[in-house]
Amino acid sequence: MPRLDWLTARPIAHRGLHDAAAGLIENTATAFSAAIAQGYAIETDLQISADGEAMVHHDDALGRLTDGTARLADLSAAALKSVRFKNTADRILTLGELCDLVAGRTTLVIELKSLHDGNRRLVERTAQVLANYGGPVAVMSFDPAMIEALRAIAPGITRGVVAERHYDHPEWDRLSGTEKRRMAFLLHTPHTRPHFIAYAVRDLPSPAPWIARNLFGRPLLTWTVRDAADRERATRWADQIIFEGWRP
Repeated sequence: MPRLDWLTARPIAHRGLHDAAAGLIENTATAFSAAIAQGYAIETDLQISADGEAMVHHDDALGRLTDGTARLADLSAAALKSVRFKNTADRILTLGELCDLVAGRTTLVIELKSLHDGNRRLVERTAQVLANYGGPVAVMSFDPAMIEALRAIAPGITRGVVAERHYDHPEWDRLSGTEKRRMAFLLHTPHTRPHFIAYAVRDLPSPAPWIARNLFGRPLLTWTVRDAADRERATRWADQIIFEGWRP
């Protein structure tokens, strides 16, 4: 088990240090630069483009924060790089561009987004890009299959699983009850072998992350910490926070 002190050394800004009212939009170069300037680590998300590029974006479709309505998986990287975030000069970044921007100045914690359909293209491209990156970086996903694939493709990349106790949001309706239990209780760990866990702060304490942390020595990150009450719970049960809308 590698030493992961660098992963828990500083609070992690969720999707960068964003504040829409101040013109700092999530998952943009501006938000990432703000996090670096304030001494925070960065959490971000990746989606796959039509031509297999890893793109920095949370949603699987345009429209919430950007111009357009198309699915990212239906557009090329070149087309996505031209997409403007509303009321800003920021554009969607590739993972390579994000790595160039951060340049090892802080820790990157990257979440691979997934439709739980077995598609490994995002894992493969992420591993290719990070093979040439020298900064501190960890990769995680809600989808155990993505992390199992990462373990096979690039076992040297620090990997983690994101989980929560109750998968009751409509986005999880595609999963069976068995799949949800497997994720909530980290029953996939013999196959994924995560180096760390990222668990929902509202669900702490919970048996699975407690066991991972206290019996198996896996660092526990917790998300998304939005106020002092969340921080108090996180301080008791986890090793570091992923935060937004409030600064520790």
